[in-house]
Amino acid sequence: MRGAVISGPIAVADLIRRRWLRLLGGLARPIVRRRELRVALMFTAVICTALVGTLLAPMWLLLLGPLVWGVPHLLADLRYLVLRTGYHRRPLLWLVAGGPLLWTALGGELIFGFVGAAAAALLARARVRPRLLAAGLLLGSGAVLASLGRPGDIVFAHAHNFIAVALWWLWRPRVTRLHWVPLALFVAASAFLVSEPALRLVHATGGLAWFAAGMGPDYQSWRVSPGLAPDLGLRLVLLYCFAQSIHYAVWLQLLPDESRQRATPPTFRASHHDLRVDFGDLGLAIAAVLAVGLALWAVFDLMQASHGYFRMARFHGHLELIAGTLLLLERPIAARHDAIT
Repeated sequence: MRGAVISGPIAVADLIRRRWLRLLGGLARPIVRRRELRVALMFTAVICTALVGTLLAPMWLLLLGPLVWGVPHLLADLRYLVLRTGYHRRPLLWLVAGGPLLWTALGGELIFGFVGAAAAALLARARVRPRLLAAGLLLGSGAVLASLGRPGDIVFAHAHNFIAVALWWLWRPRVTRLHWVPLALFVAASAFLVSEPALRLVHATGGLAWFAAGMGPDYQSWRVSPGLAPDLGLRLVLLYCFAQSIHYAVWLQLLPDESRQRATPPTFRASHHDLRVDFGDLGLAIAAVLAVGLALWAVFDLMQASHGYFRMARFHGHLELIAGTLLLLERPIAARHDAIT
């Protein structure tokens, strides 16, 4: 019964995909065969969609994005930064870097995540000088952010959205320049959203007037841009909304495509099989329970469900920092993709 419940929707999704490719005809062939073209097109489409959503309904996008995509995104974090890299098979690494990471997940101060990343840098399989330099930079950055108090946490929250884009950029060697198109568009959209015309436009669309009770512009400004002038704070809210959407797309669509050994995309059935290989049925069941439980919680108390997700996900920015540090130190950019896949 359980297999039928899962395989049925997957079969339907594969059927729709096949029919869609037939409708595209000759246009589908280069998209299917050329990974860099496909990823560039997908990233461009994601940027345009996220920009429109940010201008039309930023409050709802900020709220519903984590509730819908948050748990799958955490699963992707663990899959590509821990399991696929093999870091979970290095006990000393988890002992030294995992302790501070766990403490951060339990509510510890921001600095402990940077301590964990610095410890990971010192344990990296790389030359001594880069390890010491990375550890020093991480500890220095952590100390500066920690000295800011809560604003330091918020700066890190903003920065980690952009770190995901940087990881995508460095994930594999490029043979064309197609990746520059979405990168340029991402930078342009980010710059536009912190401008006065963007704020005027979102006021004109009524986007700031459409929100759940108690979770409007004042609440979001308190959450992601506290202590700033109202207009500047709202511009940063718009930027965070857009960058958060891109962050989810990087982990759920772009990096999975970049990390496959074959250039052509797999079927949904094959993707599900790979997930079972990586996490097992128990791991996927736990993720499903968390996702469904979060959705049910949101039905009864939207604000508390949102707060609950961010408490649960607090560790993941530091996990990305630790794993990103190891990836940069241990693998030349040109060889990183082969090592991960």
